[in-house]
Amino acid sequence: MGDMSEPYYQHHVFFCLNQREGENACAQHGAQEAFDHCKQKVKTLGLAGKGGVRINKAGCLDRCAGGPVAVVYPAGVWYSYVDNADIDEIVEQHLKQGKVVERLVLPDNVGR
Repeated sequence: MGDMSEPYYQHHVFFCLNQREGENACAQHGAQEAFDHCKQKVKTLGLAGKGGVRINKAGCLDRCAGGPVAVVYPAGVWYSYVDNADIDEIVEQHLKQGKVVERLVLPDNVGR
């Protein structure tokens, strides 16, 4: 067993890429493009990998009303974003410097 005090990734980010017929879903709001952009940016900055950052696709995260959404673990910070500039800010501020981007944080009362 490994040392459980340190997570494998410093930041593990999940992007909802869910698609729903006839219903509002993250996929309709540029989620795939944002995921691709974030993954590339993290790679370019040399942040990817063990002890660093991992960007993953996810199915529905059940917070559709705030979509598109992404969540950063282990901190459990939920973000809503609109464009690549927002993604860049999350990468630069949160994933690189460990500072939460308050203006993009999804309020706790936003659910499905």
